[in-house]
Amino acid sequence: MSKPVLITGAAGFIGYHLAERLLAQGRSVVGVDNLDPYYSVALKRARLKQLSRHPGWRFVQADVVDSAGELFQNVAPAQVVHLAAQAGIRHSLQDPEAFVRDNLVGFFSVLEASKTAGIQHLVYASSSSVYGADPLPFREDARADAPLNLYAATKRSNELMAHAYGTLNGFACTGLRLFTVYGPWGRPDMALYKFTRKILAGEPLPVFGHGQMQRDFSYVSDVVEAILAVLGHPNGVQVYNVGGNQPVGLMELIATLESSLGRKADLEMLTMQPGDAPATRADAQALLLATGHRPSVGLKEGVQRFVDWYRDYHKV
Repeated sequence: MSKPVLITGAAGFIGYHLAERLLAQGRSVVGVDNLDPYYSVALKRARLKQLSRHPGWRFVQADVVDSAGELFQNVAPAQVVHLAAQAGIRHSLQDPEAFVRDNLVGFFSVLEASKTAGIQHLVYASSSSVYGADPLPFREDARADAPLNLYAATKRSNELMAHAYGTLNGFACTGLRLFTVYGPWGRPDMALYKFTRKILAGEPLPVFGHGQMQRDFSYVSDVVEAILAVLGHPNGVQVYNVGGNQPVGLMELIATLESSLGRKADLEMLTMQPGDAPATRADAQALLLATGHRPSVGLKEGVQRFVDWYRDYHKV
């Protein structure tokens, strides 16, 4: 039997979709997750239940902070995709210690385990937030040294740690700077999920930055294809943007969602929240040139797929 792919954070949004895609290809996958209660553990368990239908799937409930070394030795994976992390800018303002523990110490544990276990290629999730307020479009050669929040600081630190470990120990480390990922089975703390819930419940919709913010949205299947593309192209220590280079205004997102739901939103216009960037836009040429990957799902189609899933999952 071929060696499995190890996915940390496998009960999470992207981890779930990546595992589904690999299992559909006939790969064996070992998923690890500590089922952190930051958001609905029931949703995470529902994702795991979907994955349990596949014969090539195995799940380990564990925390990489204190078990990565043993886990890597026991699994002996062919490839590792590290997605486990504390997420959410708001959350990083409220519980900074959790971000230091999980995003810094946890990533250190994964790097140490990769070195000891002789992993040839580690792919890990970084974030577009590392750019802060850098000029648009964001390019990988930007300085990215002025993060606007602790979450961004931990993700930029991960990139520097990966560079040191990969260079010193001779294994490939590929970081993916992800731009606002959305889609079915998404996180309840993300804007699209929250907006959908509030519109269907008839509740006022908080619109921060008076609706002037822009985001470069990435549909989850496009992100998964990007991960698969770089998994097959280990090339030393690299960082790539994963985005569409097509920023969408917040009001356009709301209008698209209203159309999909068949309902109008009750808007509550508010000032910008602390730590938020006014706009994001990915220059994804480096990833395209390295792997041939380009996104294929547009916003209207992606939002409709999310709404269809939301109605089914929540029985709305």
